Amino acid sequence: MPKQKTHSGLKKRIKITGTGKIKRGHAYTGHLKTNKTHKQNRNLHKSGLVHATDEKRINSLISNMR
Repeated sequence: MPKQKTHSGLKKRIKITGTGKIKRGHAYTGHLKTNKTHKQNRNLHKSGLVHATDEKRINSLISNMR
């Protein structure tokens, strides 16, 4: 059976931390920033971690990155 390929769109959007967790960017940062508060925009700049319930699904898509 052939190897599963890494999902090309996902590998551009995440990084693997040293401890093996998956780092991601926040949504809602593309446009319409004037409707959001300065505090909300500032906090959206920071990266976040993928939730534990989603890790299994994402790990299957990025199996070759590890």
